Amino acid sequence: MNRSGKAVIIEAVKARADKASFAVITDFKGMTVEELTNLRVSLRNAGGEYLVVKNTLARIALTDGTHNAIKDKFHDNCGVAFGFDDPVAVAKALSDFAKQSKLFELRCASLDGKAMDAAQIDALAKLPGREQLLGQLLGTMNAVPTNFVSLFANVVRGLLYALKGIEDQKSNAA
Repeated sequence: MNRSGKAVIIEAVKARADKASFAVITDFKGMTVEELTNLRVSLRNAGGEYLVVKNTLARIALTDGTHNAIKDKFHDNCGVAFGFDDPVAVAKALSDFAKQSKLFELRCASLDGKAMDAAQIDALAKLPGREQLLGQLLGTMNAVPTNFVSLFANVVRGLLYALKGIEDQKSNAA
């Protein structure tokens, strides 16, 4: 491959890496094309992308970018997965695939520039997804006004019971 071809690849990887909030380096040695295709499909559904690039070109592309923390981890047969929208969904897709395939391993990752190891990627994969977290937040935010209204309704209800009791006493006395 000539120098201009390498420059094109470096720019393409750099552009994807700069757009991605999450980058994971994986080991895929011995996997078939069909298995890698299945991985790419599951990552695409999760809002991610999987690339196999020469290690030297990947190192150059990640240098001085968001994912500079993991640039030195490229060695042997490795690929890089980028997550653009939801890092939890991409981590879940990669973790699930790693459980299914004995040849696929998660090495390390970078989440918004912070380096992570394989155990931290698995911990991220166990978190609830973005939609579920937003639902929990909405439920919590909705609980405060609901409880506030219930509290004042109980105060008014107590006052009404007291007034009703006074009315009953006066009607029985009369």
